[in-house]
This record gives sequence, structure tokens and C-alpha cells, in this order.
Amino acid sequence: MASTLRSDESGLRELVENFFRATFSTDNPIITEAVRRMLAAGGKRLRPRVTLLAASACGSDPARHLHLAAYMELIHVATLIHDDVVDNAQTRRGINATAVDFGNRVSVLAGDYLFAWIFKNVTAGYPHPVPNILSATLADICDGEVLQLQALGNLDLPLDEYVEVARKKTASLFAASATCGAIMGGGSAGQIDALRGFGDAYGIAFQMNDDLLDVTADERSLGKPVGNDLSEHKMTIPLILALRGGDQGLHEMVARLYGGSANDGIPQIVAAIASEGGLDGTRAEIARYVERAKAALEPLPASAAKEELGRLADALAAS
Repeated sequence: MASTLRSDESGLRELVENFFRATFSTDNPIITEAVRRMLAAGGKRLRPRVTLLAASACGSDPARHLHLAAYMELIHVATLIHDDVVDNAQTRRGINATAVDFGNRVSVLAGDYLFAWIFKNVTAGYPHPVPNILSATLADICDGEVLQLQALGNLDLPLDEYVEVARKKTASLFAASATCGAIMGGGSAGQIDALRGFGDAYGIAFQMNDDLLDVTADERSLGKPVGNDLSEHKMTIPLILALRGGDQGLHEMVARLYGGSANDGIPQIVAAIASEGGLDGTRAEIARYVERAKAALEPLPASAAKEELGRLADALAAS
């Protein structure tokens, strides 16, 4: 047990940040620079925190699992580099997207290289089933991205199909972070399953909250334009729930936006999503998945790490 190591947000974040500054490097200087720039731009480091908290909740010293936690964040960084190419994004966390500075070809190759570099190290350094879990997670992430692309502009997308996209695209890495942290932390089968369930429900709530922030937050706090999901013709949960209300005016506005190339009408659509209950409905769905995440933790013994995981989930419902 690591009684001297803080398991709260600031303590674990400091641990992760210091580790990245001191140790991260690849054999390719361009890729190292691209990744370091993304890391320096910030981020909540939620995936490595979940990894370390899961290990701690199983009775292990989280400081022993910094490499594993770092790999979780680097998988996330690689997916962001690829996402920005696919979405033709110009900014990420308030700085230029990697493709803006390095071009699409270098960015795609940088993401590919980073995935390969991570899995080379994971395969060499971790026992079964950790490499298998991470390879399956990467397959899920890619599958989720393709499903999301297939759903673009589908104004009749069912909510359960949206949840499946969120589970694969976002929640799978949170679930893997929690599962692998628990495995390497020496957790029992029941503890590992509980933490996997937490990561799955937390990740779905996280994606729903991200969708909500896209139409409620300001550009400075988002690090990207407000209504960016609408401009990319994505089917997010606030929009899906608002369209359920049957307002023909909203349906026609979205159909015009998603059927053309201009981004006219986004403020009006955002206002209509709110008036048609899309925001309140999304908050209710987030609260439901937050409660599911917290319920998954019940089999774990009482600990500071378990409490912190619960606070992470509560923060989504409160944001």
C-alpha cells in the first residue's frame, strides 16, 4: 500500500505529468515532438488516473503502475491525432491540431507509429491478458469510429445505436484502463469485473457529457469551436433526444445543415435543442450512467481510491 501517495486528483495528475516529462520518448524525433506537443496542451489525464486508482483500489501502490497508466493516455493521444485528420480539425485543446503543423500524411503515420510503439512495449512488459485487452480495445475504438461515420446525418439514429458507438469509441478505453489497473494491482476476479463495469458506465457518461458540453460550453473552455459536432454532422445525444420531440422546425433546420456544406443555423439549432428537452434529457441519461458506474464499485472494499473513483463519476453529473 502507498499510504504516503495522494490518490486525489492533484496527486495522481502530478505523478502522471512528472512521468511524461521525465520519460516519454520514441525513436522518431518528429513523432516525439508531435506527441509531446499534444501532451503539453493539457487534458484531464482521466484514463491514467482511472488506471492508477483501480490498482490502488485493489491494494497496490499506484506508483508501481505509471508505465501502464502512461500507455493508456498515449493510446488516447494516438486516437486524437487520427480523429483530427478524419474530422479535418484545426484545433485541439486550444492549439493547432497535429495535422495543421505536420500535415495529414505525417499525422496518420505518427498515430500508427505511436500505436505500434505502445503495443511493442506492452507486449514485452506485461503478462496475459493485458496485451490482449488493449489490442481488443483498439479494435473497438476503430469500430466505434467507423460506426460513427456511418451514422453521420442519420436523423433517425436510435439511442441504443448511439450508446453502442459511445461504448466502443470512448468507454472501451476507460474500461480497459480500469481493468488493466485492477489486473496489475493484484485484484480478484470480482474486483476486476467491478472496475471494468465502472469504466464502461463511466465512459458512456463521459461521452454523453462531452456531447452536452459541445452545445453548452464556451470555445475557450472547450478548446474547439462551440457546436463543432453539429458542423461535423454528428448525431449526438442532445440532438437525438431533441429530435424525439417531433418538432418539425428543428428537424428541417438540422436536415438543411446536414445536407449542405455551410454551417449556417448552428446557433438556432443549439437553441432548439435546449427548448425541445435535449439538454435536460442528456443530463438525465448522464445521471443514470453515473449511478450505474458508482453501483459497479460496491463490491470493492472501502478505500480512498474507491471514493475518488466515485467522485470522478459524480463530477460528470455535476458539470
